[in-house]
Amino acid sequence: MRYIAHKDGEREQSVKEHLEGTAERAGEFAEKFGKREWGYCCGMLHDIGKYSKEFQRKIQENTNERVDHATAGAQVCKEMGGYYSILSYCIAGHHAGLPDYGNTAISSSLCGRWKKRICDYLAYEDEIRIPELDSEPIAFDKDRNMDFALGIFIRMLYSCLVDADFLDTESFMKNGDTGRNSGESMEILQNRLKEHISNWLENTDTDTINGRRTEILNNCIKEGKQGYGIFRLTVPTGGGKTIASLAFALEHAVKNHKDRIIYVIPYTSIIEQNAEVFREILGEDNVLENHCNVDYKSSEEFHPMQLASENWDKPVVVTTNVQFFESLFANKSSKCRKIHNIANSVIILDEAQMLPMDYLKPCTAMLQELVDSYSASVVLCTATQPSLDPFFLKKESIKELCPRIEDQFRFFKRVNYQNIGIIKQETLLEKLKKENNALCIVNTKKLAQMIYKELSGEGIYHLSTSMYPRHRKRVLRAIRKRLENNEKCILISTSLVEAGVDLDFESVYRQISGLDSMIQAAGRCNREGKRKVLESGVYIFDLEESRNVPSQSQQIDISKGILQDYSDITDLEAITDYFTRLYHYRGTSLDKKNIMNEFQKMECNFAKVAKEFKMIEKNTKTIFINKEPEADKLLQELRIKGVTKERMRKAGQYCIQIYDDEKSENKFFDRLNDVGMLKTISEEMQGFYELSAEEQYSDEYGLDFSLEDGIALFM
Repeated sequence: MRYIAHKDGEREQSVKEHLEGTAERAGEFAEKFGKREWGYCCGMLHDIGKYSKEFQRKIQENTNERVDHATAGAQVCKEMGGYYSILSYCIAGHHAGLPDYGNTAISSSLCGRWKKRICDYLAYEDEIRIPELDSEPIAFDKDRNMDFALGIFIRMLYSCLVDADFLDTESFMKNGDTGRNSGESMEILQNRLKEHISNWLENTDTDTINGRRTEILNNCIKEGKQGYGIFRLTVPTGGGKTIASLAFALEHAVKNHKDRIIYVIPYTSIIEQNAEVFREILGEDNVLENHCNVDYKSSEEFHPMQLASENWDKPVVVTTNVQFFESLFANKSSKCRKIHNIANSVIILDEAQMLPMDYLKPCTAMLQELVDSYSASVVLCTATQPSLDPFFLKKESIKELCPRIEDQFRFFKRVNYQNIGIIKQETLLEKLKKENNALCIVNTKKLAQMIYKELSGEGIYHLSTSMYPRHRKRVLRAIRKRLENNEKCILISTSLVEAGVDLDFESVYRQISGLDSMIQAAGRCNREGKRKVLESGVYIFDLEESRNVPSQSQQIDISKGILQDYSDITDLEAITDYFTRLYHYRGTSLDKKNIMNEFQKMECNFAKVAKEFKMIEKNTKTIFINKEPEADKLLQELRIKGVTKERMRKAGQYCIQIYDDEKSENKFFDRLNDVGMLKTISEEMQGFYELSAEEQYSDEYGLDFSLEDGIALFM
């Protein structure tokens, strides 16, 4: 009898062919971290359940009958015992997702799958030989969290298996013509960068800004020849860290035979800018953007990119903190396919201070494992370097890539910080009225709207997430034009302008917040270094009338202490002290969900961890603002033609998010809804509403958070 795994018309792929094809691919992937036989064995056993008569009837007759074919391999591995039991997680979950260990009473758990009654599949024994496992899964290290390390090993194997399974099936169904394109070699990309920067390297005058950038760039290229490990690139604002980090990564990748470079960035605005720079230098087909604002499915031209986004099979990947870390702690095959391609890569963590505080311990433990066991190198890249040494096992081996670091920070100092203390709101308004060119950043949308309304007039602008993205982009264009023409321009904003927004003001006023946030805000002052330092003031203030935002209270309290203890908050010692204090006060909440303890020897709770590890947790409602012809056309398409990923991506340009949380102050969503200002768009779009009261949205400052019920409501 011929046992069939897949059919495509008259074409058939046997189970044995599919198992061997998957095993070869999974073994090749696992070889990157020295575990080829583990990947191969996983691939050979994952679909032995397809040897059952029931599955063969289903595929031959093309029925919708559900036949469990994943449990069989898991049960065989359990019977084999020893190391084979580790493979049970991967095989049992290769469709449903990595399970929790659980118990026999929970049918979806690994223990439940081991005890589950399934169709007879023993015909596999006539065709398949179980490969031997000769090597240890992980090497013992007394300083290492061995249970957590085993969990990562299982996750890596799972990634190898599910990607190999997808690719082998895809290759059969498309008869080998998959349309995939893995991009060009690191050597070719390195040569392109060398050509791009060749003229820059001629400037060696360290008394000039470009000369200093060249010094940093040259040092990164030189240090790229080192072996893999953990590195820091602590570069002051204006020091050219984007190109310097790329130069290090390419040199390092070529010297150490790395497969790819992965840029992990907290803000999509920075991602889009950096990805465009990389594409211009390295070529369109070599740079993959993978985040919520990109949809490669909209055009046949982007089909290879859409395929690459499934498993990150490109030489340069630019992604978000959320996408990167949530994938590493995920359990579903769709998110885990890419994980094995993180092995043997150079990982650049841009704005490293933005690592998720609630998950700092599991994230740093994951990075340590990627370096120690999976041949990755990690670069912590920022102007405000967090104090992460205590979280890494081998802190003494973390290498700084910026030369003469203290001197660089002195040279690139462009502003004069002044702590003006606690002032009245009317005092702040008086100061801003005297300015011709200034940025004022406050901690809440409520305060930003209040100050804007008081100042409102020619050349006064507002930016916050109370405005939908396309609206914000229009305002940014107007601001840039006024700044270029040296016309009056006062911008009242929230923190969204602190990173990824290239603006240059004469003065910056920043309400006290986290130290890193205040330094980022200062980066919008005298950005091009064209004015004298003493003429470029960054004024740190707090308001008598304002209350701390609960989510920022610790950062603000610690910043107050730093402002008292240090004359210069950009001093490297001050920055280190700030983060040391912050992490100390956070204590156990640096692993808020107790992720590290969900891995106990062989008992790993993968499904629970995936559910708990959510970097963006606040419940939000989406409000669609229908004020433009394009928005109205899109809204009608959503109502009539229904939801697609492409339409929802486009809709995001006309939407704002409102927190819907019992703990959120003022419960603004409920107030809007109760007075009939919102209406649902369709039943299939839960949590998605249209603002029906057009007057509640201002062309100047977005959604107005005050309602005519005698109570001012703000978020």
